Amino acid sequence: MKRVFIDGYNVINAWSDLKDLDLGAARDKLVEYMINYASFYGAKVTIVFDAHRVSGNSQHKEYRAPIEVVYTKDKETADAYIERAVDELGRKVEVLVVTSDNLEQQIIFGRGAQRMSSMEFRVSFEAAEKHISEKTEALSDRKGMKLFDHMDEESREKLEKLRRNG
Repeated sequence: MKRVFIDGYNVINAWSDLKDLDLGAARDKLVEYMINYASFYGAKVTIVFDAHRVSGNSQHKEYRAPIEVVYTKDKETADAYIERAVDELGRKVEVLVVTSDNLEQQIIFGRGAQRMSSMEFRVSFEAAEKHISEKTEALSDRKGMKLFDHMDEESREKLEKLRRNG
C-alpha cells in the first residue's frame, strides 16, 4: 500500500479554496478531501500539521479512517516529522511526500521517497475527484432504470400488447 505524507499547512496555504477558510475549517476540509483521495488510490494518507510554535504541546494523532492526522509536538516541524517517518519506513514501501518546500523535497528525494508540490498534488486530487464523480453519476444514472428502458421498440410494443390484452 502506498504511503502519502502531506505537509498540511503547506497544502492549505497553496490551495485557494482552503487558504481563505479559518484554520480549523481548512484542516477539516483537507481531511475530508483526503478521505476520498485515499479511498480512490488505495493509499494510507498521513496529514501532518505543525505545532512547533505551540509551547508545551505534545504530539497528538487522530484517526479518521483511512486518514491519520498528526499534530506535531512542541518545537517539531511537519518537515521533521515527515523525514523521521520516511526514514522509519525505509525503502520497503512506496512513499509520496506532498510539500512545496524545495529543501524538504530534496531531502525526501534523497531518502528514496517521491515528492510532489502542493499544486501538482492538487491536479492529482482533482483527477481522482473527477473520476469519483463520473463513477457516481454513471451509477446514479442506472439507478431506477428498468428493463423496459433497455428494450428495442418492437419488444416494447409486444410487451405492451401483452399487458393490455392479458
